[in-house]
Amino acid sequence: MINLTPSAAEQIIHASTELDDPQELPCLRLAAKVEDGEIVYGMGFDEERESDVVHHVAGVTLLISPRSQELLKGATLDFVEFQPGEFKFIFVNPNEAPPTVGGCASRSSGCGSCGSNSGGNGSGGGGCG
Repeated sequence: MINLTPSAAEQIIHASTELDDPQELPCLRLAAKVEDGEIVYGMGFDEERESDVVHHVAGVTLLISPRSQELLKGATLDFVEFQPGEFKFIFVNPNEAPPTVGGCASRSSGCGSCGSNSGGNGSGGGGCG
């Protein structure tokens, strides 16, 4: 099961109202894959596929492909302010090894621009499958 913080859920719902047809809350696809020994994340609004695992969390319908399910198990998607006016989605994932050199002690990775102030519209189809 994946979790959403209240701020992530609020931002996802807000971003969905900016789509061309905001009458129905779209599904948000979350994806993860291992690349060069690290988990890489993707997210975007998408339509449900036959093999998807569907989670309803905090008023948001999440779609996860079977390939991403194990990597996202127990993860939390959050929406945080890194610096004044710079907001990003991050994944806090217990399946991710802590950094071995440099960086912060958090096991978080930035991802996506769905509704953030970075200029993206978040309507892409994910990117990790």
